[in-house]
Amino acid sequence: MELIIKEFDELTTRELYEIVRARTKIFLLEQGIVCQDFDRVDYGSLHCFIKEGIEVIAYLRAYRAEDGAVQIGRVLSTPHGKGLGTRLMEEAIPKIKNHFGSDKIMLHAQTHAMRFYERLGFVVASPEFDEEGIPHVTMILKQ
Repeated sequence: MELIIKEFDELTTRELYEIVRARTKIFLLEQGIVCQDFDRVDYGSLHCFIKEGIEVIAYLRAYRAEDGAVQIGRVLSTPHGKGLGTRLMEEAIPKIKNHFGSDKIMLHAQTHAMRFYERLGFVVASPEFDEEGIPHVTMILKQ
């Protein structure tokens, strides 16, 4: 299992299908988030994922935010508790920095996942806010 990093137009149809399948499994079925997942942000995103066979078992996307920072989103791993999320983030972050030419990386973390991101070097940079009915905070990667 290796980290795969591709821009949107480089994804195969199967990879895109498995990414959408994984995002639906976690965010819709597991967490009950009902939102427009197909938000067109994917077109300009760097897609970082780990597969087991054809199945995407860890995933995130990174893109340039409006303020010029790089934003990481849609972070997931399945199954949980196997260290896949940590591995994904640790391997992807240096490649994301290189791709975008920026050290300013931020994300909107579900509050229950704050400790996970803090262990990776992120710090809370906002008060709690609601995103799709789930409490979140903005977190920034320390330099």
